[in-house]
Amino acid sequence: MNGLSVRWSLLGAPAGVLDELKTYVADSSHPRFTGMDGLAFKTWRVRAGEWFEGSYVFESDTARAAFEESFTAGAAESPVSQIVGSAPILIEPCEIVAIAEGGSGFSSRK
Repeated sequence: MNGLSVRWSLLGAPAGVLDELKTYVADSSHPRFTGMDGLAFKTWRVRAGEWFEGSYVFESDTARAAFEESFTAGAAESPVSQIVGSAPILIEPCEIVAIAEGGSGFSSRK
């Protein structure tokens, strides 16, 4: 499986950025990626005051490469870059070795 991590630094980000990011994910990003062709799943991760990250798993290298190319071209102007005030500090493809679903099941939103 083909992964991609995109990370933004939150060091020096404006006050209230975490709430704004959560609203953006709930209102715009989650709906955009739900059901996206070629995407197996996406998670949004954050360490308050440190970083915000999108982690993607694609069905194929072709799907990952196409998304990465398209995203990278406009990364500095992406909605998250606008919210945090800077471009991503990391855009990194990776291999996903395995995915396990725990006994508590999977929920797409808390």
